[in-house]
Amino acid sequence: MDIKQKLETSLHEAMRSSNEAAKRSIRMILSAIKLAETEKGKPLDEAAILSIIQKEIKNCQEVIGEAQKTGRDDIIQENRADIAVLESFLPKQLSDSEIEELAKGVILEVGAKGKEDMGKVMKVLIPKLQGRAPGDKVSQIVKRYLEGSVQD
Repeated sequence: MDIKQKLETSLHEAMRSSNEAAKRSIRMILSAIKLAETEKGKPLDEAAILSIIQKEIKNCQEVIGEAQKTGRDDIIQENRADIAVLESFLPKQLSDSEIEELAKGVILEVGAKGKEDMGKVMKVLIPKLQGRAPGDKVSQIVKRYLEGSVQD
């Protein structure tokens, strides 16, 4: 079962069980997927859907950060619940050390020498990760290696 079908099935289950957090979160993702498909003019592949889910998680984390500054516990709780639901649709996330190992391999594979080769490395590395790590975290790790601040 692909992710989109899994989301739709989970939405029906959430509706039957009156799980408001799950309904809200899944509807938000399905809406974002539908919008992206409309803009693109064709169905999205699994990697694109995983990317949308990760983007929504990142948005929720940013909202939590802002809500903490203003003391809005209700918004914090709501977004934490959204994150928990959304993360359940992502594959098992890689640890930093696993990302580092993949990054080192790709850096060697493409022959990257410095920061100017960041694009080449990311172009090869991101498809290998397929939703198992957030892009900003991967980018930070690759940048550290390319700047030479990590010793092998």
